[in-house]
Amino acid sequence: MAPAITLAADAPTLSAANTGFMLICSALVLIMTPGLAFFYGGMVRVKSTLNMLMMSFISMGIVTILWVVYGFSLAFGTDKGSLIGWTSDYVGFGGVGITDLWDGYTIPITVFAAFQLMFAIITPALISGALADRVKFTAWSLFVALWVTVVYFPVAHWVWGTGGWAFDLGVIDFAGGTAVHINAGAAALGVILVIGKRVGFKKDPMRPHSLPLVMLGAGLLWFGWFGFNAGSWLGNDDGVGALMFLNTQIATAAAMLAWLAYEKIRHGAFTTLGAASGAVAGLVAITPSGGAVSPLGAIAVGVIAGVLCAMAVGLKYKFGYDDSLDVVGVHLVGGVVGSLLIGFFASGKGQSDVEGLFYGGGLDQFWKQCAGVFAVLGYSLVASAILAFLIDKTIGMRVSEDEEVAGIDQAEHAETAYDFSGTGGGAGFTSSPTPAEGTAKKVDA
Repeated sequence: MAPAITLAADAPTLSAANTGFMLICSALVLIMTPGLAFFYGGMVRVKSTLNMLMMSFISMGIVTILWVVYGFSLAFGTDKGSLIGWTSDYVGFGGVGITDLWDGYTIPITVFAAFQLMFAIITPALISGALADRVKFTAWSLFVALWVTVVYFPVAHWVWGTGGWAFDLGVIDFAGGTAVHINAGAAALGVILVIGKRVGFKKDPMRPHSLPLVMLGAGLLWFGWFGFNAGSWLGNDDGVGALMFLNTQIATAAAMLAWLAYEKIRHGAFTTLGAASGAVAGLVAITPSGGAVSPLGAIAVGVIAGVLCAMAVGLKYKFGYDDSLDVVGVHLVGGVVGSLLIGFFASGKGQSDVEGLFYGGGLDQFWKQCAGVFAVLGYSLVASAILAFLIDKTIGMRVSEDEEVAGIDQAEHAETAYDFSGTGGGAGFTSSPTPAEGTAKKVDA
């Protein structure tokens, strides 16, 4: 997604087709954030539903403004020391004409900026799933603003900005395995290690309150991910975007089936939550690799990611960290798997001629992928933990224990997701219509 260097004689002209395609892709990526909100919102208990939705939605407001003011310049401006960018014309886009093209491409700078903005929005929203039930909304909002500034914008420059060290090293990340998923997953781990576990973790039932919402959210994510992945080639001229589109579908399907197979063998059932989680794991893993692998390679990436992510979600119980909605198990692990597998399955017939180990290329690309993966993981983990610690020691990150037990929706938003007052049983209750069912039962919150 970084600009290419072209000779003046070969300078591209604005393509209406590519510009229109990228605007559609930008909208598809944006709809992933409400999709994520539904996905996460259905996975929490009733009393946390609205808070979960809002933790995603607020990112659309905060990150958009910061992106316009300075974020795009930091991420994609002129390189400064291989670590950050800066171009004053990008501040507020005051020095950017509406027909000025992104260097080496046939789309306007404004379109590229809009597309990349949607990535910047969803990345901190991904973190929120690990923090369900227990974080103050003001603290979360401040964390989002600080995190994108200190972590996301620089990492995006490393990976995709011309002059960024990972870009120059040759680390392959087609659409965000490192910059989005490993970045968010490592950040989630860093924050939860600081703020601690939910009240009742490993003791109280914390089942998803609405699996239909989870499936709706997963479907919107799957749909929007075609824009996320295929759009990252920034055009439609050479077939690479089409390969990525196809591989996105293939890997997602393979991961879903692999997760369900593991789940059936391990737990004896095929669950809807497993199907949704497996699909997301496949989407995550193919994000960095889909432009480099063949369709058969995409099947391998999906199967491996589906099984490993299914195994990883249980690690929180073994090691005692409370990753509420498995952000670490799916996004961190899936991002690492997808990024590293490029070193084995890159075919040399996609986005570049780089070949992985299984195609005769040796381990050279694998070691490059390792450098990118573990640098982003380490930086995001440490920086995110420090930010969470500072916020916790100043304004406080967590709601009180009483507010957490009673319900964070009411405490932080003065609302509840569902109004049961018209059912005859009072708020929070469902009344029993027949004597055989006994008295009213409290809805599991």
